[in-house]
Amino acid sequence: MVDDLSLTETAPQRPGWADQQNKPRAVVLLPASANAADELLPALESRLDVIQLGQQLDQPEMIEQADLLVVLGGDGSILHAAQQMGNCQRPVIGINLGRLGFLASISPDQVDAALEEIVAGKCSITSHLMMQCSVVRDGNVRCQQLALNEAAIRAGQPYSLLDVDLYVDANRATTYSCDGLIISTPVGSTAHSLSAGGPILRKTLQAFVIAAINPHTLTVRPVVDSADRVFEMSIGQTDVTASLVVDGQVLTELAPEDRVRVERAEAVFQLVEVAAHDDYHTLREKLDWGGRIRHKK
Repeated sequence: MVDDLSLTETAPQRPGWADQQNKPRAVVLLPASANAADELLPALESRLDVIQLGQQLDQPEMIEQADLLVVLGGDGSILHAAQQMGNCQRPVIGINLGRLGFLASISPDQVDAALEEIVAGKCSITSHLMMQCSVVRDGNVRCQQLALNEAAIRAGQPYSLLDVDLYVDANRATTYSCDGLIISTPVGSTAHSLSAGGPILRKTLQAFVIAAINPHTLTVRPVVDSADRVFEMSIGQTDVTASLVVDGQVLTELAPEDRVRVERAEAVFQLVEVAAHDDYHTLREKLDWGGRIRHKK
């Protein structure tokens, strides 16, 4: 099922601001509770030229002038920021003020040291696959949304079993009887897809994961396929309700004649990573991933 040539990784890049004499220009996004970020602002402003500061990208043209985007919060804040940037993606520095922090990997006590390395160019920019999610009816796109994690069809009231038809490059693949169906990026493989039994993918792979939520039969297993294919999902049932959920947010309710199309987006998410970053270390520390049971003292 998997074509090795289609799953090649994207190579890290050197930051463009490393050769500049001036401070990197940055847009800084704050969490809803700004108090949590107050003590970090002096360190940010001392090393970066902050051209916009706020909770939203209220002035989209500012991101075009920025060298990078600094997000203070958790992974959810980064997902929202990636959607706001749209096709004008800028390298993102994630400072974790939340709980997990897969993407927002810099802790508050590491900010000063990390910024020193980042400004000096002692870091890398890693590109990550994004998906374009569209709802198509009668050949017309009703709505669409850029996503970094996943697109999922979820059952609604009366919470009956869904029969979700999956098409790959316009060819019918199979029908899943389940509570929902997830198509995720490698970044999203450690999110909702993982909870549904999906595999963990290295975040730089060019692939999508298809995972059913509570499938009715034991023979159903997750599938990994090339991101160069076009995936479509439809329910076709009139006696159930279902919604399209994109990166954890409900985009729209689905009608029986709707098709949810998922394909590689033109936009590419860019994450700034310092030298100490390691995916397996993140799995061990964030997910307590390991080969044996740990006995608590």
